[in-house]
Amino acid sequence: MASTPTDAKLARISLEIEGSVARIGLRHPPLNVIDIPMTEELAQCLAEIEPQANVSVIVLSGTGKGFSAGVDVAAHAPDKVEEMLTKFHSVIRALVATKKVTIASVHGHCLGGGAEMAMVCDMAFTTESAQWGFPEIKLACYPPVACTTLASLVGQKRAAELILTGRTLGGKEAAEIGLANRALPEGGLDAAVHECIAHLDALSPAALRLAKKASYAWDSMHFDKGLARAERIYLEELMQTQDVREGIRAFMEKRMPQWTGQ
Repeated sequence: MASTPTDAKLARISLEIEGSVARIGLRHPPLNVIDIPMTEELAQCLAEIEPQANVSVIVLSGTGKGFSAGVDVAAHAPDKVEEMLTKFHSVIRALVATKKVTIASVHGHCLGGGAEMAMVCDMAFTTESAQWGFPEIKLACYPPVACTTLASLVGQKRAAELILTGRTLGGKEAAEIGLANRALPEGGLDAAVHECIAHLDALSPAALRLAKKASYAWDSMHFDKGLARAERIYLEELMQTQDVREGIRAFMEKRMPQWTGQ
């Protein structure tokens, strides 16, 4: 029987647990922008799911028009950015550390922090028409999680291109380069996710848990140190530049930024 044990408390996400599967849906229309309240709800849900021995799979998806257009630009203001970064990265760390198998189901926009959440899941399925990317550089920012771990998925040269140019790529290319497992035509996404869950349900939850732990044993050591360093550079150096303030201000004012290189 399906249950939503915390749904009454949730405004930015939904949670449904049915059998071995916990489904978390991002629901902050129109673009599921990740703000501080959403990060708090995500952290709460992941913490509640983790001790539930009957749950072996977490599916993360976006409701409405897309997965997520990324982290709220307004939360990059000097008085909010440290809280935003800390709380968003607590969600990333929870997704990386969970003993459950995580699956991202991606359609529409999957950008910035949204793409970072999808990429740290164990598996990702995407529609061919989905739009993936890390556009932070266009605001004179950078994506700390992608800077830490994107190269391990797509290779150093591709990671550098995506981070340094901020270009957007379609779901088909995202799958071809390793950001996603498969790209599906519109209408085929749910069936692919369901098929994957059916395969997982036939396997030993204990074996899945330990195989996942062993698979990431080496990467996890580098991830923790790398993300901590990326955070320090972001807060202590990037956020002190004039360009990042100009980039955020220009975005909010809907105009082209004027860079000074300072």
